[in-house]
Amino acid sequence: MNGFRFELRHVDAGCAARRGVFHTPHGPVDMPAFMPVGTRAAVKGLEIDQLRATGAQMVLANTYHLALRPGEDVVAAAGGLHGFMGWDGPLLTDSGGFQLFSLAQMTQVDDRHAVFRSHIDGRRLELSPERAVAIQESLGSDVAMVLDHVVALPNTPEVVRDAAERTLRWARRCRDAATRSDQALFGIVQGGLDAALRVECAERLAELDLPGYAIGGLSVGETHEEMVEVLAATTPAMPADRPRYLMGVGRPEDLLAAIARGVDLFDCVMPTRNGRNAMAFTSEGPLRLRNLRFERDQRPLDDDCPCAACRRSRSYLRHLFMAGEMLGPILLSIHNLTFYQRLLADARQAIVEDRFEAFSAERRRRWERPRTP
Repeated sequence: MNGFRFELRHVDAGCAARRGVFHTPHGPVDMPAFMPVGTRAAVKGLEIDQLRATGAQMVLANTYHLALRPGEDVVAAAGGLHGFMGWDGPLLTDSGGFQLFSLAQMTQVDDRHAVFRSHIDGRRLELSPERAVAIQESLGSDVAMVLDHVVALPNTPEVVRDAAERTLRWARRCRDAATRSDQALFGIVQGGLDAALRVECAERLAELDLPGYAIGGLSVGETHEEMVEVLAATTPAMPADRPRYLMGVGRPEDLLAAIARGVDLFDCVMPTRNGRNAMAFTSEGPLRLRNLRFERDQRPLDDDCPCAACRRSRSYLRHLFMAGEMLGPILLSIHNLTFYQRLLADARQAIVEDRFEAFSAERRRRWERPRTP
């Protein structure tokens, strides 16, 4: 693959946490890494310079949504996603597989393809493995995902097995359809909460010799403990010399638990979605700024955070939300993304120093302890 290489630099002495670098045609990604979600070629409310200032290295966009609007041909004519949205760093596009779960009531699935009814205007969109790859090649992302079949959890063993087998068949078809040497195709491990099925799926996917592998189908209804059990069983069965990506997860404590079990890459809407709803992640735990106790609080969200939001007081940020000012969601989105990027940077340093478990425990204690008014 032109321009792609995963460099595993260190594994923590006390756990499976990994410090690596994923080299792409648009630059390196220090891992473990967190990708902000730019579903429609935009991270909600943030201009590119603001996004870069959070420390983001790689951004995710969505195949299904961009195929519907504006259409992959429009994006391709603008120079691909990089030129269209003005982001010159690495980009990853998911395949639309998650929409098989999130838009299940508007979707029909068989071995040949998935058929959606657009959530915008009801028009028909057919998404086969070959079509998912073709769209992503037109979008021009650095990393494309195979089309997978995501189902809700908990679910019956028959439904979970059927979805995992379909995901494996679709992964092979995606690999065979791919034509761009400057785009890395990642496989996706499915299998619900069945540890043995997850391992089987991971091992069979590894036979396709893809540039990277993801764990999908989590954060869809399972508990944190169930997620951790799945990761503990799955990651050892994934190739150690390729990036490992946990899709759609999640909370800061989820990221730390996954890193300890060997995951390298994450994405989630939580930092920006919660920011738009007046919730800030901080070193002392989450703050819900609509709470009256912040009305006269002149402290920043985090004393040592360099972001634009932390140059304002909690009182002012609360005022923005109470007054319906759009600046409030923008500033909290910037802060939350900065919090995630700083957390991952600190995690990388802790791994190199063989102290990730202590680092993770200390962070979780700070987030969980009672806060003074």
